[in-house]
Amino acid sequence: MNVPNKITISRIFLIPIFVVMMLVDFGWGELALFGTTMPVEHFVGALIFIIASTTDWVDGYYARKYDMVTNLGKFLDPLADKLLVSAALIILVDLNMAPSWIVILIISREFAVTGLRLVLAGSGEVVAAKMLGKIKMWTQIVAISALLLHNVIFESISFPFATIALWVALFFTLWSGWDYFVKNREIFRNSK
Repeated sequence: MNVPNKITISRIFLIPIFVVMMLVDFGWGELALFGTTMPVEHFVGALIFIIASTTDWVDGYYARKYDMVTNLGKFLDPLADKLLVSAALIILVDLNMAPSWIVILIISREFAVTGLRLVLAGSGEVVAAKMLGKIKMWTQIVAISALLLHNVIFESISFPFATIALWVALFFTLWSGWDYFVKNREIFRNSK
């Protein structure tokens, strides 16, 4: 297994640590930061999420730069992204920090595209992420990070940055999902 794939797997292993940090009250108290107060566990969980999300860029950059792109990596990378984002969004719903209907739409798109990828893989195609999918991923990461950090910085000026970022993420999620299905519609037309 090459280094980029090991980095991707490390992202998957960070997910349970992130979940525990966000959902378990260790009694570490509150953190006041830029006019926002949040549990220390949420701050640490948000940092773990941000670090895990950053590895998405690191593994992709490393794989392209050193010509280490593999089919395993093309499979694992989007899977790791979907697991991380889904876990974070479900936690945000549990903490009443994100509307469940938006989370349902985002996760449904992820399942639908994953299903399409499996159908394409069954016909011998392994599809790497396209630019619109990367924009979708990064808007999701920004929105989730802002929500996990309790809209830090912007809360003190009553600007709903995290909420706006979530709406932007929803827009790109739905657009990229639509684009993915439109560009791969032939797989359904040619099925028996």
